[in-house]
Amino acid sequence: MNKPLTDRIALVTGASRGIGAATALELAKAGAHVVAVARTTGGLEELDDQIKSVGGSATLVPLDMKDSAGLSRLAMALHERYGRLDVLIGNAGILTTPTPLAHMDPKAWDDVIAVNVTANWQLLRNFDPLLQTAPAGRAVFITSGIATKALAYFGAYAASKSALDAMVRTYAAENITTKVRANLFSPGQTRTRMIKTAFPGIDEDTLPTAEDVAKAIVPLCLPNFTESGKLYDFRSGKLMAFQSPA
Repeated sequence: MNKPLTDRIALVTGASRGIGAATALELAKAGAHVVAVARTTGGLEELDDQIKSVGGSATLVPLDMKDSAGLSRLAMALHERYGRLDVLIGNAGILTTPTPLAHMDPKAWDDVIAVNVTANWQLLRNFDPLLQTAPAGRAVFITSGIATKALAYFGAYAASKSALDAMVRTYAAENITTKVRANLFSPGQTRTRMIKTAFPGIDEDTLPTAEDVAKAIVPLCLPNFTESGKLYDFRSGKLMAFQSPA
Protein backbone atom coordinates (compact mmCIF):
# COMPACT_ATOMS: atom_id res chain seq x y z
CA MET A 1 0.00 0.00 0.00
CA ASN A 2 1.33 3.42 -0.96
CA LYS A 3 2.04 5.58 2.11
CA PRO A 4 3.18 8.99 0.86
CA LEU A 5 3.42 10.46 4.37
CA THR A 6 5.65 7.79 5.87
CA ASP A 7 7.88 9.26 8.62
CA ARG A 8 6.00 12.59 8.48
CA ILE A 9 4.53 14.31 11.52
CA ALA A 10 0.96 15.63 11.22
CA LEU A 11 -0.92 17.68 13.82
CA VAL A 12 -4.72 17.73 13.68
CA THR A 13 -6.91 19.93 15.91
CA GLY A 14 -10.47 19.02 16.80
CA ALA A 15 -9.42 15.41 16.31
CA SER A 16 -11.82 13.68 18.70
CA ARG A 17 -14.74 13.43 16.27
CA GLY A 18 -16.16 14.45 12.90
CA ILE A 19 -13.91 15.74 10.14
CA GLY A 20 -10.94 16.07 12.49
CA ALA A 21 -11.02 12.44 13.61
CA ALA A 22 -11.59 11.20 10.06
CA THR A 23 -8.70 13.30 8.72
CA ALA A 24 -6.39 12.10 11.48
CA LEU A 25 -7.20 8.50 10.57
CA GLU A 26 -6.64 9.10 6.85
CA LEU A 27 -3.30 10.78 7.55
CA ALA A 28 -2.28 7.79 9.67
CA LYS A 29 -3.26 5.46 6.83
CA ALA A 30 -0.99 7.54 4.58
CA GLY A 31 1.90 6.81 6.95
CA ALA A 32 2.02 9.94 9.12
CA HIS A 33 2.48 9.90 12.87
CA VAL A 34 -0.53 11.89 14.04
CA VAL A 35 -0.50 14.38 16.89
CA ALA A 36 -4.20 14.47 17.75
CA VAL A 37 -5.43 17.52 19.68
CA ALA A 38 -8.90 17.88 21.22
CA ARG A 39 -10.65 18.58 24.50
CA THR A 40 -12.41 15.22 24.70
CA THR A 41 -10.12 12.51 26.04
CA GLY A 42 -12.60 9.71 25.32
CA GLY A 43 -12.85 10.68 21.68
CA LEU A 44 -9.07 10.82 21.37
CA GLU A 45 -8.76 7.35 22.85
CA GLU A 46 -11.29 5.99 20.36
CA LEU A 47 -9.30 7.61 17.57
CA ASP A 48 -6.10 6.07 18.90
CA ASP A 49 -7.70 2.62 18.74
CA GLN A 50 -8.76 3.22 15.14
CA ILE A 51 -5.29 4.41 14.15
CA LYS A 52 -3.65 1.40 15.78
CA SER A 53 -6.08 -0.89 13.95
CA VAL A 54 -4.68 0.32 10.61
CA GLY A 55 -1.09 -0.01 11.75
CA GLY A 56 -0.60 3.70 12.46
CA SER A 57 0.63 5.64 15.47
CA ALA A 58 -0.56 8.72 17.30
CA THR A 59 0.24 11.05 20.17
CA LEU A 60 -2.87 12.16 22.05
CA VAL A 61 -2.98 15.74 23.35
CA PRO A 62 -6.03 16.69 25.46
CA LEU A 63 -6.02 20.47 25.08
CA ASP A 64 -8.51 23.32 24.84
CA MET A 65 -7.77 25.43 21.77
CA LYS A 66 -8.26 28.57 23.86
CA ASP A 67 -5.25 27.56 25.96
CA SER A 68 -2.58 29.56 24.12
CA ALA A 69 0.07 28.67 26.68
CA GLY A 70 -0.76 25.01 26.13
CA LEU A 71 -0.30 25.39 22.38
CA SER A 72 3.10 26.99 23.00
CA ARG A 73 4.12 24.10 25.24
CA LEU A 74 2.99 21.62 22.59
CA ALA A 75 5.09 23.37 19.94
CA MET A 76 8.12 23.23 22.23
CA ALA A 77 7.53 19.53 22.91
CA LEU A 78 7.30 18.73 19.19
CA HIS A 79 10.44 20.75 18.55
CA GLU A 80 12.34 18.78 21.18
CA ARG A 81 11.03 15.42 20.00
CA TYR A 82 10.88 15.78 16.21
CA GLY A 83 12.44 19.12 15.29
CA ARG A 84 9.80 19.75 12.64
CA LEU A 85 6.11 19.55 11.70
CA ASP A 86 5.21 18.32 8.21
CA VAL A 87 1.43 18.78 8.25
CA LEU A 88 -0.80 21.14 10.22
CA ILE A 89 -4.59 20.69 10.03
CA GLY A 90 -6.53 23.55 11.64
CA ASN A 91 -9.89 21.86 11.99
CA ALA A 92 -11.18 22.74 15.47
CA GLY A 93 -14.11 25.13 15.37
CA ILE A 94 -17.32 25.95 17.18
CA LEU A 95 -20.75 27.09 16.10
CA THR A 96 -23.18 28.55 18.59
CA THR A 97 -26.95 28.21 18.31
CA PRO A 98 -28.01 30.38 15.34
CA THR A 99 -28.94 33.78 16.78
CA PRO A 100 -29.58 37.31 15.46
CA LEU A 101 -26.42 39.38 15.84
CA ALA A 102 -28.19 41.98 17.94
CA HIS A 103 -29.27 39.31 20.43
CA MET A 104 -26.07 37.34 20.65
CA ASP A 105 -24.53 36.78 24.06
CA PRO A 106 -21.11 38.50 24.28
CA LYS A 107 -19.46 35.42 25.77
CA ALA A 108 -20.73 33.26 22.90
CA TRP A 109 -19.29 35.78 20.42
CA ASP A 110 -15.95 35.80 22.24
CA ASP A 111 -15.81 31.99 22.28
CA VAL A 112 -16.42 31.73 18.53
CA ILE A 113 -13.70 34.27 17.75
CA ALA A 114 -11.31 32.70 20.28
CA VAL A 115 -11.58 29.19 18.82
CA ASN A 116 -12.17 29.87 15.13
CA VAL A 117 -9.77 32.80 14.70
CA THR A 118 -7.38 33.44 17.56
CA ALA A 119 -6.55 29.79 18.19
CA ASN A 120 -5.69 29.30 14.52
CA TRP A 121 -3.46 32.37 14.62
CA GLN A 122 -1.77 30.82 17.65
CA LEU A 123 -1.24 27.64 15.62
CA LEU A 124 0.52 29.63 12.90
CA ARG A 125 2.48 31.66 15.44
CA ASN A 126 3.70 28.64 17.40
CA PHE A 127 4.13 26.04 14.68
CA ASP A 128 5.46 28.13 11.80
CA PRO A 129 9.10 27.50 12.85
CA LEU A 130 8.45 23.74 12.76
CA LEU A 131 6.71 23.92 9.39
CA GLN A 132 9.67 25.89 8.04
CA THR A 133 12.06 23.18 9.19
CA ALA A 134 10.12 20.44 7.41
CA PRO A 135 11.16 19.45 3.87
CA ALA A 136 7.68 20.40 2.61
CA GLY A 137 5.50 21.97 5.32
CA ARG A 138 1.79 21.86 4.54
CA ALA A 139 -0.98 23.71 6.41
CA VAL A 140 -4.69 23.19 5.71
CA PHE A 141 -7.42 25.07 7.55
CA ILE A 142 -11.09 24.13 7.48
CA THR A 143 -13.31 27.01 6.44
CA SER A 144 -16.97 27.31 5.41
CA GLY A 145 -19.01 28.63 2.53
CA ILE A 146 -20.91 30.65 5.14
CA ALA A 147 -17.89 32.98 5.22
CA THR A 148 -19.05 34.54 1.96
CA LYS A 149 -22.82 34.17 2.33
CA ALA A 150 -24.48 36.75 4.57
CA LEU A 151 -26.70 34.03 6.03
CA ALA A 152 -29.10 35.28 8.68
CA TYR A 153 -28.40 34.17 12.27
CA PHE A 154 -24.88 32.89 11.52
CA GLY A 155 -23.09 36.23 11.87
CA ALA A 156 -20.45 35.23 14.41
CA TYR A 157 -19.54 32.03 12.59
CA ALA A 158 -19.43 33.82 9.22
CA ALA A 159 -17.25 36.59 10.62
CA SER A 160 -14.86 34.10 12.18
CA LYS A 161 -14.47 32.07 8.99
CA SER A 162 -14.01 35.23 6.90
CA ALA A 163 -11.22 36.25 9.26
CA LEU A 164 -9.70 32.78 9.03
CA ASP A 165 -9.75 32.94 5.23
CA ALA A 166 -7.93 36.28 5.21
CA MET A 167 -5.41 35.07 7.76
CA VAL A 168 -4.51 31.89 5.90
CA ARG A 169 -4.27 33.67 2.56
CA THR A 170 -1.96 36.23 4.15
CA TYR A 171 0.20 33.50 5.65
CA ALA A 172 0.41 31.83 2.24
CA ALA A 173 1.49 35.11 0.64
CA GLU A 174 4.15 35.55 3.29
CA ASN A 175 5.54 32.11 2.46
CA ILE A 176 5.62 32.39 -1.31
CA THR A 177 9.42 32.01 -1.31
CA THR A 178 9.55 29.21 1.28
CA LYS A 179 8.77 25.49 1.17
CA VAL A 180 5.60 25.98 3.25
CA ARG A 181 2.21 25.86 1.52
CA ALA A 182 -1.06 26.92 3.17
CA ASN A 183 -4.58 26.41 1.87
CA LEU A 184 -8.23 26.47 2.90
CA PHE A 185 -10.65 23.58 2.61
CA SER A 186 -14.41 24.07 2.53
CA PRO A 187 -16.26 20.78 3.15
CA GLY A 188 -19.79 22.12 2.76
CA GLN A 189 -22.59 20.50 4.73
CA THR A 190 -21.29 17.23 6.14
CA ARG A 191 -22.79 14.51 8.31
CA THR A 192 -21.38 15.76 11.64
CA ARG A 193 -22.64 16.88 15.02
CA MET A 194 -22.15 20.53 14.05
CA ILE A 195 -24.59 20.31 11.14
CA LYS A 196 -27.32 19.16 13.55
CA THR A 197 -26.81 22.32 15.59
CA ALA A 198 -26.89 24.55 12.55
CA PHE A 199 -29.78 22.89 10.73
CA PRO A 200 -31.78 20.64 13.10
CA GLY A 201 -34.21 19.43 10.45
CA ILE A 202 -31.67 18.50 7.78
CA ASP A 203 -31.78 15.05 6.20
CA GLU A 204 -28.33 13.71 7.08
CA ASP A 205 -28.66 10.82 4.64
CA THR A 206 -28.27 13.32 1.80
CA LEU A 207 -24.91 14.56 3.11
CA PRO A 208 -21.39 13.24 2.58
CA THR A 209 -19.70 11.68 5.59
CA ALA A 210 -16.69 13.02 7.44
CA GLU A 211 -14.74 10.10 5.98
CA ASP A 212 -15.62 11.20 2.45
CA VAL A 213 -14.39 14.70 3.22
CA ALA A 214 -11.18 13.53 4.92
CA LYS A 215 -10.10 11.57 1.85
CA ALA A 216 -10.13 14.85 -0.12
CA ILE A 217 -8.11 16.73 2.51
CA VAL A 218 -5.12 14.37 2.50
CA PRO A 219 -3.92 15.22 -1.06
CA LEU A 220 -3.48 18.86 0.03
CA CYS A 221 -1.05 17.64 2.69
CA LEU A 222 1.32 15.80 0.37
CA PRO A 223 4.78 17.13 -0.54
CA ASN A 224 3.90 17.13 -4.24
CA PHE A 225 0.95 19.48 -3.69
CA THR A 226 2.48 22.88 -4.39
CA GLU A 227 -0.53 25.19 -4.69
CA SER A 228 -0.84 27.81 -1.96
CA GLY A 229 -3.30 30.46 -0.87
CA LYS A 230 -6.15 28.59 -2.57
CA LEU A 231 -9.56 27.30 -1.52
CA TYR A 232 -10.54 23.71 -2.18
CA ASP A 233 -14.31 23.37 -2.44
CA PHE A 234 -15.24 19.78 -1.65
CA ARG A 235 -18.71 19.88 -3.18
CA SER A 236 -17.46 21.03 -6.59
CA GLY A 237 -14.12 19.25 -6.35
CA LYS A 238 -12.42 22.43 -7.52
CA LEU A 239 -9.36 24.28 -6.28
CA MET A 240 -10.15 27.96 -6.56
CA ALA A 241 -8.06 31.08 -6.44
CA PHE A 242 -9.46 34.08 -4.60
CA GLN A 243 -10.43 36.96 -6.85
CA SER A 244 -7.88 39.76 -6.90
CA PRO A 245 -9.10 43.33 -6.57
CA ALA A 246 -9.42 45.31 -9.78
